[in-house]
Amino acid sequence: MKVAIYSRAVEYEQQSGVQRLFDELVRQHLQPVIHQPLLEKISSSLVLPSDVGSFRESADLDDSIEFLISLGGDGTLLDTVSLVRDKNIPVLGINFGRLGFLASIGKEELTTAVTALVNRTFVVDKRSLIHLDANRPLFGDVPYGLNEFAIHKTDTSPMIKIHTYLNGEFLNTYWADGLIVATPTGSTGYSLSCGGPVIFPESGSFVITPVAPHNLNVRPIVVPDNNIISFEVEGRAENFICVLDSRKEIVDKQVQLAVRSEAFTLSLIRLNENNFLQTLRGKLSWGLDRRNAESGGQ
Repeated sequence: MKVAIYSRAVEYEQQSGVQRLFDELVRQHLQPVIHQPLLEKISSSLVLPSDVGSFRESADLDDSIEFLISLGGDGTLLDTVSLVRDKNIPVLGINFGRLGFLASIGKEELTTAVTALVNRTFVVDKRSLIHLDANRPLFGDVPYGLNEFAIHKTDTSPMIKIHTYLNGEFLNTYWADGLIVATPTGSTGYSLSCGGPVIFPESGSFVITPVAPHNLNVRPIVVPDNNIISFEVEGRAENFICVLDSRKEIVDKQVQLAVRSEAFTLSLIRLNENNFLQTLRGKLSWGLDRRNAESGGQ
């Protein structure tokens, strides 16, 4: 069984955990196929299996790859969207980062996670993606993202006006620093930090969240993801920024933009004992009251 391994980098303090992962893969007879830039960084500092393979781009991930393991935080896992694309390779996120909503499996669960892959005792969540259509090429051959599409003013420009439409019908003009359209997966990311709601992964919706809106009565709105959401941007500056997850492009304000739900999904692996509610409670400390902890529960 071949397992692809992706990470942006492995810090010195993370090396022991990554070494334990490779040791466990060998022990359970899984062959790692490592992203070439990562392989070049770790080959001299870690003991790798003799049969280790490598890949450089999405086209190198053929049918022999059964899983992809992402080592890092949520940003690292977002990168895997451009690697697995529509290949339906399930992605397992092991959290070597900080919060980890997507990469929710802790370093202490390495053995359990690898065993789950071998025995196929895991759950696959189908996560919807957001697709960008534009009247000029944007984001190469990966015009989609897992978390969100966002429109931003450039750093030094004043706020912009974003005329927004649902299936061609006018919704609102947002006077703001920007606008986010998040998937349910992305609802716990940038949108949440801008006041958007948490949406369950299977909800089949988008949340439209303004960034620093000029009108305080403008609030996030949840719409079904069978809508096509289109935009016209006005502003004093000639350019603004388009963002898909962690990727961005600077475009001029004459560009025509629309987002919709992507035709395929990302398969995200979670262990049987983990679910979305447990992740929410664990990552957001819901149900915990520090006042009780400090007063001994009285």
